[in-house]
Amino acid sequence: MAEAVLDDVLAHQPETATMLGDHRFDDRLSDRRPEALEERRRALSGWLRRLDELDPAELTTANRVDAQILRTKLSEALYHLEELREHEWNPLVANPGEAIYLLLVRDFAPLGDRLRSVAGRLAAVPEALAVARASLRDMPRVHVETAIGQFTGTARLIQAEIDRALAAEPALRGEIEAVRPAALEAIAEHQAWLKERLATATRDPRLGPERYARKLAYALDTESDPDGLLARAEADLARVSAEIVEAAARLSGERPDTPGLVRRVLDRLAEDRPDDDTIVDLCRAALAETTEFVRAAALVTVYDDPTEVIVMPEFLRGVAVAYCDPPGPLEPDPLPTFVAVSPTPDDWPPERVESFYREYNAHLVRNLIVHEAMPGHMLQLAHARRFDAPTRVRAAFWSGPFVEGWAVYAEELMARSGYGGEALCMQQLKMQLRTVINAILDIRVHAHGMTEAEALRLMTEQGFQEEGEAVGKWRRALLTSAQLPTYYVGYAELTDALRALAAARPGVTDRELHDELLAHGSPPPRHLGTLLGIAG
Repeated sequence: MAEAVLDDVLAHQPETATMLGDHRFDDRLSDRRPEALEERRRALSGWLRRLDELDPAELTTANRVDAQILRTKLSEALYHLEELREHEWNPLVANPGEAIYLLLVRDFAPLGDRLRSVAGRLAAVPEALAVARASLRDMPRVHVETAIGQFTGTARLIQAEIDRALAAEPALRGEIEAVRPAALEAIAEHQAWLKERLATATRDPRLGPERYARKLAYALDTESDPDGLLARAEADLARVSAEIVEAAARLSGERPDTPGLVRRVLDRLAEDRPDDDTIVDLCRAALAETTEFVRAAALVTVYDDPTEVIVMPEFLRGVAVAYCDPPGPLEPDPLPTFVAVSPTPDDWPPERVESFYREYNAHLVRNLIVHEAMPGHMLQLAHARRFDAPTRVRAAFWSGPFVEGWAVYAEELMARSGYGGEALCMQQLKMQLRTVINAILDIRVHAHGMTEAEALRLMTEQGFQEEGEAVGKWRRALLTSAQLPTYYVGYAELTDALRALAAARPGVTDRELHDELLAHGSPPPRHLGTLLGIAG
């Protein structure tokens, strides 16, 4: 049954299928016509009824966990269709840029085959954008502004990146040129339509308490309510704030009660910083350095999977500073993992660029590579690819809290193991503050109406963030919802599981402990007790 459900889900979400490494639907875009969405709603409801008929007692432990994951994901998809209805107010949903980029960036098939799929998706762009215009109604201004910029990046991708591919496969030019002009014209028309609606884009991007609570419950796959989570996060903010004061005192030799101590130490560390020309090379050097450290310290098994640090594609900029882009977990052949790093946008004034790189100084960049690559996302997902699962459920529906929680824990693990000395320890604690503040920010913005001034004050004064980072995070909090708390919740749940596992395995080494945690794919952390055999 699990395979039938996945086949159905992927057939209706071809972009997701491509991202995961299932290439049967690479020449299609998602169908968001009202009749198609109604058909999808009926199908999801039918699968949920089928799951209700299963007897958990007849399933193995692994299959029982996968059935619960599948139920949560199908229920989440139904919630998005019936209640959240993002296709009616979020213009970012219809951008075909990533769907095309995914076909060009990795050599999962011969270039000619991939370009034929590109042609199929280009042919679908005009209708897909027409459907989007018919569906979009009341939109938030921040989403419209971001969509206009990202569609510019998509148009450049369709021109420059496809031309680069055609230079290596000129026989496909005719097939591409038969559909590319119409796709570019449709994008220009759609951008003009969005620009005309900027003045009337007045929808509040905040979800509101009820919708946010439901979306958060699905995103975290936990029973934590937003207000309970907020109380825990604010208590942890006070604890980590005290820890960073102690770290600043150790690094500076000054007394912990010295006024302005933390900011002064962070300002000194920020003097060692990259720029747009050196940021990518610094990240590459940090990746080599962290890999060597993890191996020497025997913290976790390191796999030699291919990895590349690349410049973030323009159409994906504007939300996150960096991200790990692994090969799809359903890919049959090994492909490289990309760590994408975003230089500052061309239209930023010099003072904002300086603020950005004071935040992402050389010490923090090393910590960022720990999070995104080694031993964070890149290594954890390499372990997950080696999990021999009874179904594809955990591969297709990996848990954000598990993945982000491991990456935050990896930062702490490296700092306490001595990587980077006191300077990196200071930055790791600053990132820990950011992790906690991310959760507070998301909950207070979407459920409590937090203002921009309140958010910026929280991030700059209590989180010691630079103005550029804080402004970007405020924008991200408006553009997304229920994703920022995954870092904090995942970290808390994974560290709880690791403590319980260490208590149950006396004498276990760091590598054995971490390898065992990572040996079950990327499941929601609430299932770890069952999977590790330590459920109370």
